[in-house]
Amino acid sequence: MAKLLDKQRYKCALGAMQSVQAITRALPILHSGPGCAQKLSESIGSSGYFSPNIFPCTSINEKDVVFGGVKKLNSTIENALKVIDADLYVVLTGCIPEIVGDDSGEVVSRFADSDKPVIYAPTAGFKGNNFKGHEQVVNAIIDQYLKKSDKKQKGLVNIWADVPYQDLFWLGNIRELEKLVAELGLTPNTIFGYQRGIDNINKIPEAEFNLLVSPWVGLSSVKKLEKKFGTPYLHYKTLPIGATETSKFLREVGKFAGVEEAKVEAVIKEHEDYFYYLIERYADLFLENRVINKQFTVVADAQYSLAITKFLVNDLGLTPAKQFVVDDTPKNYQEDIREEFKKLNYNLEAEVSFETDGYKIHEEIKNHDYHGYPLVLGGYYEKEVTENLKGNFLNISWPVQDKVVFDNFYVGYAGGIRLIEDIYTVAVSRFN
Repeated sequence: MAKLLDKQRYKCALGAMQSVQAITRALPILHSGPGCAQKLSESIGSSGYFSPNIFPCTSINEKDVVFGGVKKLNSTIENALKVIDADLYVVLTGCIPEIVGDDSGEVVSRFADSDKPVIYAPTAGFKGNNFKGHEQVVNAIIDQYLKKSDKKQKGLVNIWADVPYQDLFWLGNIRELEKLVAELGLTPNTIFGYQRGIDNINKIPEAEFNLLVSPWVGLSSVKKLEKKFGTPYLHYKTLPIGATETSKFLREVGKFAGVEEAKVEAVIKEHEDYFYYLIERYADLFLENRVINKQFTVVADAQYSLAITKFLVNDLGLTPAKQFVVDDTPKNYQEDIREEFKKLNYNLEAEVSFETDGYKIHEEIKNHDYHGYPLVLGGYYEKEVTENLKGNFLNISWPVQDKVVFDNFYVGYAGGIRLIEDIYTVAVSRFN
């Protein structure tokens, strides 16, 4: 039986157009009804190389539903290649052409000999959300574009992490991951963001290993890379935020890559010394503050809900109330993620709910006794319910409506400090 879903935190799979958009000089070509791009685009930071308002689109109508839209798709690709200067063209399908049976893949195959690569990803909304759509785009690049390479670059590491634009901090986070990996003497390779694009995509088969920093998004892609190119992968399930998790992250990456332990520990010591110096400067604020209660709740995708829970427990000594994962995590990944929520310091475990209905989440938050002012980190949807509880709210997950982020980040030692600044800025502002 159909049910109403209130305040879901994701978009349909066609929202993966933003993953394409995040690749420098890559162009989405939409085989969909008119208006999809406008409805799915973010209002902040998504203009990029080519605005969603003017993406090439077949804009299929009732006639195309009856007679098919493959001719229109063919002409749209032809014209995009003629008039738009891009390095990679990615055809994305909406619901209508897949329902009526358009063979979009066959149309795209006609452009195999084009000067620029044209690939295809099935991203109909009924096939999943934009987290799955993101994987479809990466998998399309692997299956349809990448070629085997006889050479491997020593120390080259492909890094896979955030879903661009769905995570407002994606750009800063992945740049910080690059910096951390580079400090171990490795060479990071990513395909999203400034000056990353087709050249970096071409390097993917040459990497010594793939590093996936994500609870589940991207796992199918690194497995596909292992199968096609024989490239091993390290799956680090927790986005590293703060000293505890980032030091653990560096040790695991260093061990997997064969980096000398002394070098890894030297990098960790330099960062930890400064991290704890900053913490000590504000120790009185943490100890004497009466506005942030010890209990907290995170409402976010699996990546942030898990990462921030570990950070607040392991680095700040807070106590988790129920945590909510809202990205419609596939059931086959949920148990592994539940186990990660049990790996906290001080013998603590966090109860986690995989819930996509905002109404149910808000009812549980309202009915929980936080024994003081609650701390809620989530999407903008949680702002009102937190304020009604006289709690402290920080908007860290989609939808984000109270801040503009260019390249800020929460990853790593520096990212942990920034997150503390944001949390306690909210707290101390209550005194004014």
